[in-house]
Amino acid sequence: MPALPTPETVLREYAFWLERERADTYRVRAFRQAAEVAAALEPGAVPTTEAQWRALPRFGPKTAALAAAAVAGEVPQALADRRAAGAASLAPAGDGLRALLRGDLHTHTTWSDGGSPLWEMAEVAEALGHEYLAITDHSPRLRVANGLTRERLTAQWEEIALVQEMRHVRVLRGSEVDILGDGSLDRSDDLLAGLDIVVASVHSDLNADADTMTARMVGAVSNPHTTVLGHCTGRRLRDDGTWRAQSRFDAEIVFAACAMFGVAVEINSRPERQDPPLELIELAKEAGCLFSIDSDAHAPGQLDFLSYGAARAVEADIEPERIITTWPLPRLLDHARRHRS
Repeated sequence: MPALPTPETVLREYAFWLERERADTYRVRAFRQAAEVAAALEPGAVPTTEAQWRALPRFGPKTAALAAAAVAGEVPQALADRRAAGAASLAPAGDGLRALLRGDLHTHTTWSDGGSPLWEMAEVAEALGHEYLAITDHSPRLRVANGLTRERLTAQWEEIALVQEMRHVRVLRGSEVDILGDGSLDRSDDLLAGLDIVVASVHSDLNADADTMTARMVGAVSNPHTTVLGHCTGRRLRDDGTWRAQSRFDAEIVFAACAMFGVAVEINSRPERQDPPLELIELAKEAGCLFSIDSDAHAPGQLDFLSYGAARAVEADIEPERIITTWPLPRLLDHARRHRS
């Protein structure tokens, strides 16, 4: 994070720490909206006192205090406290493996259902030491998540090129592509060929019978463009502490297909997913699968969730060499293109 604070950077960093600790979305949004207001101010119009900041839209007592301290050249105590708390690992058991992870192949931005723009996700990924970051916003069928049409996806590629000019982290063209009912992918072959990374995931008809779901997943895994099988069971932890049930499928067949076609089984790091569960990670390991530890981040602070996934991989005793997100970028990209003509 910047050594010299500005109102915008202080507010964005405070939001980062809130996201990392899984604070309520409405709390995070308040700081990010205030940061946008601060970023839009002309140099001569920047307030200097808390009262002046409070007079601006989107500013309340907390955001105004942070901004005023930044203008005074101070690191606000509230931010210093967040930094101190954030120095502790999210999942110490995974720290050794987390240090070996070079990147993240599953992230979302405001192009679909993420909470921050592409440039900010790339900026924070670089600050966290990532060598590469795949932007994998949703495909068009998932309208509830503002999935990207053909036109919007190609426009996103243009933004990726612009952001890449300002960043050292390699920003990869990606997409989380819906697995359709017949096992095909929710993208045309020409667009799939233009992607660096394809995460294939089931988001619909999660209660289908096991035979149907198995056939869908095997169809997607056999697609030559598929890099990663995303959150394969679809389970989620609800607010009341119960789990949304796992999809039913023949895991031995699906994982055998993953091993055959070289598709990595995602270890999804989101705390409310923890997908797949440990017994399925171990089954995939026995089947000879590769793995990809991904954050599935929808906000910058969630990029650090990789620690959770690393801890689960350690628990399952997965060898680092079998985790494609430990690989250097050239090897990763060669693997992703292995079946493409």
